[in-house]
Amino acid sequence: QVQLVESGGGLVQAGGSLRLSCAASGHISSIKTMGWHRQAPGKQRELVATITSGSRTNYADAVKERFTIARDNAKNTVYLQMNSLKPEDTAVYYCLVQVGPYVDWGQGTQVTVSS
Repeated sequence: QVQLVESGGGLVQAGGSLRLSCAASGHISSIKTMGWHRQAPGKQRELVATITSGSRTNYADAVKERFTIARDNAKNTVYLQMNSLKPEDTAVYYCLVQVGPYVDWGQGTQVTVSS
């Protein structure tokens, strides 16, 4: 079983920045993809960004040029640097970790962007 601990969410004004972190622990042999999804009230969960074990990244169009995903393999941690935040970025952000064929999710961290 994999445990994921997220941190870094909060309240920020539009145009501001936040950095999310997600540390994985437990039965980890080799982590493949790490990433972030988000879910706004009344909407479906959607992809934000992912990063593979080879550091290949993928971003949702809505966050390109504003968000940056990175990982520290030694710490089994994935980060999401969010700049130029907009009110529409308000959501619960969930990290994900793929170990083998399995995907585990974090508990979610709230990000609120005020206008």
